[in-house]
Amino acid sequence: MDWDDLRIFATVARARQIGRAAAQLGIDPTTAGRRLRRLEKAVGQTLLEQRRDGQRLTEAGEALFARAEAVARMLDGVDEGDGETGRGLLRVSASEGFGGWFVAPRLGDFTAANPGVRVDLVATSGFLSPSRRETDVAIMLARPRRGPVVTRKLIDYGLGLYAARAYFADAPPADTVTDLRRHPLIGYIPDLMYAPELDYLDEVEPGLEPALRSSSIIAQYRLAEAGAGIAVLPCFIADGDPALMRVLPQVAIRRAFWLVVHQDTRAVPRVRRFVEWLTALAEAERGRLAGR
Repeated sequence: MDWDDLRIFATVARARQIGRAAAQLGIDPTTAGRRLRRLEKAVGQTLLEQRRDGQRLTEAGEALFARAEAVARMLDGVDEGDGETGRGLLRVSASEGFGGWFVAPRLGDFTAANPGVRVDLVATSGFLSPSRRETDVAIMLARPRRGPVVTRKLIDYGLGLYAARAYFADAPPADTVTDLRRHPLIGYIPDLMYAPELDYLDEVEPGLEPALRSSSIIAQYRLAEAGAGIAVLPCFIADGDPALMRVLPQVAIRRAFWLVVHQDTRAVPRVRRFVEWLTALAEAERGRLAGR
């Protein structure tokens, strides 16, 4: 088995698209596809299956990917001498709000302290799976119930109702939860809600329906900021915007972020260091995350 073919396979498995992986490797997608077919012929099994959104590992692919990762970690250790410099690529999956709003502005501090580490921050509506080796670290809204993963709570965080201060210049007051029915509410699209923990409005008052809906928490924040209505927003996003005000402060929603890593990679230096860094950062910002 050619190690270079195995390296291409592992990159495609992480990127989930041949074209994206080829760009990372600096080779032509046709070449990457040909090398993958050669690897499949060598092992006598189909390793990747084509889906609408790209390539996915088969059961045989999962097993080979685990072996490829183990070899890569071994080679990292050879390259790094004592194995403690933690060089290499680290992929981190987080929700759009936490990843884009909280982690991204501080991520340069981590890479400055760990110059050998390159970081892919995947901050989207949804999560990559550590158990399927799609990411090295995931910050999730709920604790996974199964899989070969190690999980711990990162931090609790708060959410509340917010609207633009200018919005109430023409809108009726909102002094009670019942008053919310007289206002345009902003929330998630129900069938695109990627986690049940995002069903905030029903927790505020059963039956509340958003008039303006988006799968993006950043879009919901922008709608509220523009005076389009009232939204449930994370305090770490909304409290820092002087154009927004808290509506019904007694309505306080609590959620938690969970740190998830694959059990086989938790001791990899770059993974361990990132988990330690993020844990310390979240603890230092506990008050901001909880909300005033």
